Amino acid sequence: MSYQPQFTITPALLSRIEAIAGLREKILSAAIQVPWVPSLQKDTRSRNTHSSTAIEGNPLTLEQVRALEAGREVPAVTDRARREVLNYFAGLRFIEKNDGKTILRHEDVLRLHKIITSGVMEQGTAGRYRTVAVRVGRHVAPPASEISGLMFELLEWWNRQAPALSPVLSSAILHYWFEEIHPFADGNGRTGRALALWELYRRGFDTHHIFAVDEFYWHDRSRYYHAFEEVRQRDGDLTGWLAYTAEGLHHTMEKVWTRIQHFAAQSSGKKLVLRPKQEQLLHLLRDRQSMTPQEIWDAIGVSKQGALDLLNPLMKAGLVRRIGTRKSGRYILA
Repeated sequence: MSYQPQFTITPALLSRIEAIAGLREKILSAAIQVPWVPSLQKDTRSRNTHSSTAIEGNPLTLEQVRALEAGREVPAVTDRARREVLNYFAGLRFIEKNDGKTILRHEDVLRLHKIITSGVMEQGTAGRYRTVAVRVGRHVAPPASEISGLMFELLEWWNRQAPALSPVLSSAILHYWFEEIHPFADGNGRTGRALALWELYRRGFDTHHIFAVDEFYWHDRSRYYHAFEEVRQRDGDLTGWLAYTAEGLHHTMEKVWTRIQHFAAQSSGKKLVLRPKQEQLLHLLRDRQSMTPQEIWDAIGVSKQGALDLLNPLMKAGLVRRIGTRKSGRYILA
């Protein structure tokens, strides 16, 4: 039997979901028309990394996190703090690369946890379910002997029933129930928030990966933890938790819309309406880092001239550039 979440869709929650849907369409429509989606993605990745690690006590500022992502040295930072941040960046890139995966298995969750916690586990083993009892505040997590079965139920629900719900709801339910199970000895918070993002990505809700939801949780951590506790006080009823996370997603998207307007004001009128194959090409370049012309033709299924027709506007807009010699040249994101 798979996990069966308990909740009520209140009029206020339904109204919030409808507002989110409208704002999402406005954001994605605007984002497709501009040449700075990669900048938004980079900014979002840094914000999510900073927020999710800071919730767990990482002392680095957002600017220090950005510096590490850029490969710059950050003085007076412990190896652990640096490793936590770089691990989380790697975890986000992992879920971005696998955002089209329709079936998630134990191995995927274990792999994500191992990436996020490698070298920074205080107890337990990275990438393995816990074998010890854990307590989080007043919450006593299920015994270790039940973890495998509970995660099997959660994955069954995620793969089979979650697609019938709005991703606004399914990502929040996944987030809560994963933390309730607390399947690892350490790193559950970071992994759970990354899984919630993964659900938004794989459901096509955050197509461009530009929603830094974890900032909302970070800015008021006491409310974040209280929202978890309230579910337990209400015998597992997720209604309040869903209202809280929907508020956070709406707030996040309003901030994204403000950033988009700022980018637009700075872009000197440079706009580009992306064709579907150009969007596909940008995703490929993000995942593979660089591609030869032949690799582009093969991956997208176009002729040499068709590839050039896709590439030339992207290069003119400053999204893509060519490196290397005429014979050994490759294309990369600018």
